[in-house]
Amino acid sequence: MQNLTTNDKKGFTFRVFTLNVPKNRVITLNEVTMKKKILVILGHPSKESLNGALANAYYEGAKGNAEVKILNLGDIRFDPILWDGYNKRQELEPDLIEAQELIKWANHLVIFYPTWWSTIPALLKGFFDRILLPDFAFSFSSSKKNSPHKKLLKGRTAHLITTMDTPSWYYRCIMKQPGFVQLKKGILGFVGIKVVRISSFIQPSFSTKEKRNKWLTKALNLGKLNA
Repeated sequence: MQNLTTNDKKGFTFRVFTLNVPKNRVITLNEVTMKKKILVILGHPSKESLNGALANAYYEGAKGNAEVKILNLGDIRFDPILWDGYNKRQELEPDLIEAQELIKWANHLVIFYPTWWSTIPALLKGFFDRILLPDFAFSFSSSKKNSPHKKLLKGRTAHLITTMDTPSWYYRCIMKQPGFVQLKKGILGFVGIKVVRISSFIQPSFSTKEKRNKWLTKALNLGKLNA
């Protein structure tokens, strides 16, 4: 690729990029743009669940046009309890160290989870408690009260995909979407990860096999679209 600097008639300077390729060769879009790096996080303890099937369908849809890795929280070994809060360092298990590396590698997170008791499962909350630590996910520039903090995971986006038996209107209007607020603002937003989309699959306990197959197709297409 050549980088050429030129000027227009009004005196503005701009850059023109040209590709050095053989004549008559077709250039694909992936050759001139960076592939998205997607980390799919399964927040359900069981990968045999509907959430697991949806996550796998998304993965299949996205892998053709993006670099995709999947992290099943039920498969990794870690203590989800932050026993002393931030008062004492709790050593990270090897699986959590690897999870941090995956988050640093990714520029887009897709988080699958069931909505239980109006919010996220304990396993997913414990995962965030353990890995989103000071100096990895955030830091404070001052010890003064109400001083702003640094968001160390900026530049990343996220898509939340959840199943819930609560009717969507009730969760939105009556419950005020506590799980969405917690993830979007309280957790991911705090460390600089911007939630750009939320998808819900409603009342799976009352769904038919035909309905669930349609959901799997939708998850597949979401993967293709986001990649």
